[in-house]
Amino acid sequence: MAISVSGTISADKWDKIKANKRAGVLAPLFCLYSAKSAGVGDLRDLKLLIDWAKLTGNSIVQLLPMNQMGPVNCPYDALSSFALEPVYVCLDDICAPGDKDISTQINKARKNFSAGKPHLDYAIRTEKELILRQCFARAQVKQGAGFKKFCQENSYWLADFALYKSLKEFHQGLPWYDWPDKYKSRNKEALDSYRKSHAEEIEFQAWLQWQLYRQFKEARSYASSRGILIKGDLPILVSRDSSDVWAHPEFFKLEFASGAPPDMYCAKGQRWGMPTYNWENIAQDGYQYLKEKLKYAQNFYDILRIDHVVGLFRIWSIPYNEPLENQGLNGFFDPSDQNKWGQHGRNLLTVMSENTRMLLCAEDLGVIPQVCTDTLRELGIPGNDVQRWVKDWKIKHDFLPPQEYRALSVAMLSTHDTTNWPAWWENEAGTVDEGLFIRKCSDHRQINFEKIKDKLFDPKRCGHGRLRWLESVDSVDKLVAILEKPKEHVGDFIDLYVNSYCEKEKLWRQLMGKGRMKEASDTRLLKSALKLTLDSLAVCCVNTIVDYLYLGDIFKGDAYAYRMNTPGTTSSVNWSLTIPLSLEELLKHKLNKDIRRLITDSGRI
Repeated sequence: MAISVSGTISADKWDKIKANKRAGVLAPLFCLYSAKSAGVGDLRDLKLLIDWAKLTGNSIVQLLPMNQMGPVNCPYDALSSFALEPVYVCLDDICAPGDKDISTQINKARKNFSAGKPHLDYAIRTEKELILRQCFARAQVKQGAGFKKFCQENSYWLADFALYKSLKEFHQGLPWYDWPDKYKSRNKEALDSYRKSHAEEIEFQAWLQWQLYRQFKEARSYASSRGILIKGDLPILVSRDSSDVWAHPEFFKLEFASGAPPDMYCAKGQRWGMPTYNWENIAQDGYQYLKEKLKYAQNFYDILRIDHVVGLFRIWSIPYNEPLENQGLNGFFDPSDQNKWGQHGRNLLTVMSENTRMLLCAEDLGVIPQVCTDTLRELGIPGNDVQRWVKDWKIKHDFLPPQEYRALSVAMLSTHDTTNWPAWWENEAGTVDEGLFIRKCSDHRQINFEKIKDKLFDPKRCGHGRLRWLESVDSVDKLVAILEKPKEHVGDFIDLYVNSYCEKEKLWRQLMGKGRMKEASDTRLLKSALKLTLDSLAVCCVNTIVDYLYLGDIFKGDAYAYRMNTPGTTSSVNWSLTIPLSLEELLKHKLNKDIRRLITDSGRI
């Protein structure tokens, strides 16, 4: 084994997947499509992705959360911690053989929502639902032993979810906290009466989850037969308007909204809006809610990514009535006592590890207290090492060589929340966030940003909200002179400067060794960046489908446009990026040999 995890709580999971060093691909289903897709990649198309992973030498396929999404189509702001998203259902696998009427409607949906456009049109969800309702009306579900068994085995969450979804439809999509009080407060007599009068709609919602369950299980079995591990993603939080919160409000602190404090990439921090957990009440129930999440997820995944793992140690909590424009500025950490963070996180991760067969991985990006890092290592849970942030931030202010990556980590070039690697190289490397710099000037009061910006930054090389230093500002002393403040008073500015000035040049030297640095990314440079992560000590290396495809000159124009999500924003281009070729075309593409060679040469499986 490439890492030392014997004696940890995760040792049996590592033994199960028999991993030395693995390579993988992050490819959300909304990014994909096949010749048979109706508007969006579906669970049948997942098999083609598995074939591509096998072809290219990747042994891990990572997905984003597959939970049913709300109106902003964000997989991390789900209507349920359990229920799957219906847009990913394969209609052909539900349509009864010989049903020409349904087949005609499916073909019409394919035509009206032709796959392969730059961004997914989520209106396909409504089109699919209409067809699904007709399939349901034709199905003899009440006599199906498989459906009954599914309902019984998932009674913890399914009955509440189906009822919640029916009530939500009945109230024209309003969130549960805007329903009449008898439904909002779960009056027993009112809900019993509603169940009787809307039994068919409630059954439809449960039946739909059964169909998704069956299809996902089949895809997972196919992956296993091909030696591919499926890595899932467990959002740490759930939407305020969700069946979880409606059914168990005692498990949540509804007076707070979750988020993240300000950092060098988000000047005002972030406000996600989902309520934080009342862990005391969840513990009093024996952590059953948490255990049931894991129990259902392990039907589909071999590995599970814990989103924002630091939130299990302490979560940034913002008063719910705080003005939205303040984002995450005026929050606080819960628990507030730092001395409690370590035990808090350890308890939750121990409960999770002891109640699942899946190998847990942790997203530990951002400002992470040492107690979190230490706990993950002690429990044998790998964190994330994203190349652009794997640096010596304190002394050399330079990128770490591959042999200094954490062995117990998942290395990568980019994430679903960042720009792809070419966009980072061309637009962000060697820059500082403009909003953050302006706020720091404001915090210092007497530093006038408009007065100093042209003395510090090159206007011709700034864009996308990023500021690039003038080459002439080549020392801390020159920075301090322009700020006109004593050095001991501007430590935050100095920290920004030393970790970003000439950042591109430093990475260029590591990747290319010599030659004049190129401002634009190209295939040779990207290949070197991929090689660095693949050659690193990290036990796993999982890169996005976008970064891999840039090796084939498949994307055209500004690389900044090809991102999956921009944190802190709500937009139709978030969670909707589609790759510019079908899975069938991808399976035949010449770049597959290059990807396989990179992975094989790195010694990964």
